[in-house]
Amino acid sequence: MATIESPESGLRVGRLLKAHGLKGAIKLELYTDDPNARFVPGSVYTLQVPADSPWFGKTLTLTELRWYNSHPVVFFDGVVDRDGAESLAKAILWIDESSDARPAEDDAWYDHELVGVTVRRDGVTVGTVARVDHMPAQDLLIVTATDGREVMVPFVKAIVTSVDMTQRVMDITPPTGLFEEIVDDGPDETYTGTSARVES
Repeated sequence: MATIESPESGLRVGRLLKAHGLKGAIKLELYTDDPNARFVPGSVYTLQVPADSPWFGKTLTLTELRWYNSHPVVFFDGVVDRDGAESLAKAILWIDESSDARPAEDDAWYDHELVGVTVRRDGVTVGTVARVDHMPAQDLLIVTATDGREVMVPFVKAIVTSVDMTQRVMDITPPTGLFEEIVDDGPDETYTGTSARVES
């Protein structure tokens, strides 16, 4: 199975969904709250695609962003027909970090900034962030636990309660059953843990 490589640095701004029409247009899923700033003609994007994709290692230059029924559709230089557009389906778009000093949101970070951050539960270190996986429903922190396991932690506010990039630590309140094996330092044979409080 082909691997998908993501840039070591940069800002993830969108994912291409499928062709729209016959002239190279592609429907876009936005990963930014400011599309008018991220998708301007002339913007250049690094592509996160499978290694066997014809677009692997290439960039795209935006020529136009349009809106159809409140849904964004993009056009790129050199993508002139439906076949070309379909070949880009599921590609993730990244912009160079140097062109955007910081993410727009106060509680947003680049992937490479989170790698190596210490993860704590109830003040106890339970692991280190190894990478960030971007899934359709939500982002996942892949944490290398202190016992060597890889644990998937949803990157949502109900679970990741704080991130201190100065100290390079984050505090989490994961659901019961995720980290019990590595935080059970007490004398009891069974660790019941603390259920995460998830607000609607």
